[in-house]
Amino acid sequence: MALRRIRQLGDPILRARCERVQSPKSAATRLIADDLRDTLRTARKKYAMGRALAAPQIGAPVRIVFVELDKQRWTMINPEITDVGPDDFLVWDDCFSFPGLLVRVTRAYQATLTYADLKGKQHTMQLEGPMSELLQHEIDHLDGILALDRATGLDPFSFRSEWEKVHDVLERYGAPKPREMP
Repeated sequence: MALRRIRQLGDPILRARCERVQSPKSAATRLIADDLRDTLRTARKKYAMGRALAAPQIGAPVRIVFVELDKQRWTMINPEITDVGPDDFLVWDDCFSFPGLLVRVTRAYQATLTYADLKGKQHTMQLEGPMSELLQHEIDHLDGILALDRATGLDPFSFRSEWEKVHDVLERYGAPKPREMP
């Protein structure tokens, strides 16, 4: 277990497509999961935000995500969105790799996620709202995609400090609306 440096915007590893984990039960996989946990907990204290961290953010180009909400936590090996619902919603997204910035993105309001745990057991989760947005964000990291790449609408960027001056925290998530087809 070790605290790792969170890679910042501009670090090429954030743009790499991560390799699938071949052995979820391996010691190497456990080490990365433990480092994600420890690094997330420290970053949450420093930035007063955050619910998850993806392996490339700590310099490990493998498909592992660690999520911690309240007292629940998941280590997700090779997570994949297998389906999305018919609705999207706007979100002011944040990220430890550019912590002072919020980016307005559009995400699927509902999604189905599959992943393996550290014992190699397969799981399926039905996601909705903030949890759906969170896992889409983290899986994007595994594919080398940043929230900045998904910016939507006019003026989609804001420094967190400026956004908080004019918005309530509840405005981070918009209402679900039927997806517009191109």
